[in-house]
Amino acid sequence: MKPIEIFQAGIRELDAIMIPYGFVFDSVQEGRSSGGRFVNGEYCRGNRRLELHFRWSLGLVTYHVRDVSLGHEDYVRALIGLSKVQGRNCYPGFSTDPLDGFRHLREDLERFGEVFLKGSDEEFHSLKDWIDVHPKFMGIRGLLR
Repeated sequence: MKPIEIFQAGIRELDAIMIPYGFVFDSVQEGRSSGGRFVNGEYCRGNRRLELHFRWSLGLVTYHVRDVSLGHEDYVRALIGLSKVQGRNCYPGFSTDPLDGFRHLREDLERFGEVFLKGSDEEFHSLKDWIDVHPKFMGIRGLLR
């Protein structure tokens, strides 16, 4: 399958979660870069966007509310840190099936999506505030924590 075909199949996986909350999928872009063919697009509703990037698998997933943006990992990490949810995220997961990234993201949206899907802007912004105070440390510094 071509990347655009995989991406479209992945969007159908996510539609079951996003459409009932009033999100519409929009802005598909397709192209080629040094890493190969890519596709990206986003779900939109008012001042909220869920941005998705695909190359060989689902890559960057970014939540936007007004002028505040969080990557998927930080979004889930802040929810857990603020004790709004428990558990671990499924996305990105590891698989040879390129659609599994979309399936894993769907599971995470079912489990962790409430603040983005139906919460207030202030609730979402509180996640960003938590991330700013609790940055993720990388390398040796991250191992020592």
